[in-house]
Amino acid sequence: MSKTYIYSFILLFFSLTITAQKNTKRISGQLLDKETRTPIVFASIYLKGQTIGTTSNEEGNFTFHFSSIEDPNMVVISSIGYESVQINVDDFVSNQKIFLSSKIDELSEVTIIATKKKKLTAKDIVKKAYLEIENNYPTKPYISEGFIRDVQNEDGTYVEYLECAARFYNEAHNIDKEPKVELVEVKSNYIAQKNPWNEKWDRKNSIVDLIEDDFIRFDYGPIKSKKGWKYELEDVLLYNNKYVYKIIATDKPFQKAILYIDTESFAFVKMELTRTTNKGKPWKRRLTNGQQVVYYNVVFEYQEFNGKMYLKYQKEEDTWEIYDVKNPSKLLFTKNPKKELFINKIVIEDIENYPFAENMQIGVSLENQAKPYNPEFWLNYNAPEKTKAMSKIERYLKENVD
Repeated sequence: MSKTYIYSFILLFFSLTITAQKNTKRISGQLLDKETRTPIVFASIYLKGQTIGTTSNEEGNFTFHFSSIEDPNMVVISSIGYESVQINVDDFVSNQKIFLSSKIDELSEVTIIATKKKKLTAKDIVKKAYLEIENNYPTKPYISEGFIRDVQNEDGTYVEYLECAARFYNEAHNIDKEPKVELVEVKSNYIAQKNPWNEKWDRKNSIVDLIEDDFIRFDYGPIKSKKGWKYELEDVLLYNNKYVYKIIATDKPFQKAILYIDTESFAFVKMELTRTTNKGKPWKRRLTNGQQVVYYNVVFEYQEFNGKMYLKYQKEEDTWEIYDVKNPSKLLFTKNPKKELFINKIVIEDIENYPFAENMQIGVSLENQAKPYNPEFWLNYNAPEKTKAMSKIERYLKENVD
């Protein structure tokens, strides 16, 4: 390759980068509890009236990129348990601290008392929320875009760190069908030496684990108030300048859930389910390949747009004990995968003409489907900021990658 061609390529790249920056605004900050000064995690930061946004990380930090062409002027910040705030884009300063209040004023307290006087039991609330799914969730196909992070360790040592961007073609909520997936770009991909067991048994595609666990779409979990589940109304909390019920659900001895349900629409706003062992007995029997899950935690959080609730954040975290198939009492190792999906854009109109190409191979690892790294793509992409802990894991794996 000639030097002239190389220089031309470099100039073209920087020209494109500068143009992209001119057409994009960037704001950043840290969200903190006004009273305790502690970080507010996984809060929504989005443009008012639009479906593009980002999420604060576990340190409360965020960076948000958006097009300056449409000249949006208001950013909305919301989190369960806090008053929502709206800030003019032009009022942002770099890395500013933003304080959200969880205090409820006297008028709000009156509203909460009136809500509780409706005499709805926790089980009644869950039943009503289940019946309102048809009204609260999308009844037409839509496309969502998001960022996936997959971090895994074995016996306390990190062995994988993967980040990628994907698009999802989602059917209506009541169609029992997993979304179609377009793997767009892979950002980070570091895999160290794994236990040899993984060569034969490891489920290599982390996106599959996420898209198959959808309580709303696949109609299961604590939302159905089936026999065995007990419900208790623990609190009423602020959210988006309204209120949500916080309900604790238990299915002894293995399952516990937390359900956040809108007091007006009865939409499930957030759901968390945890399954653990009890007195050494797992909630699920050991699989034929020697796997036994001893801890399972899944979180779904939704955000309203045009009267419908769309997935905003999802997490799945597990602990698996792997036993020798030939010697079932012999523990080979313990593995802890953690997968997260951060939705940063929803497309609900004219989706037939929106760029989408299903290309993900379910049985193939994401790193083996990746295109060459594309720095321009990631320049203004709305991925959640890395925490210090996550950056440390990434650095460790960079130094120990195969």
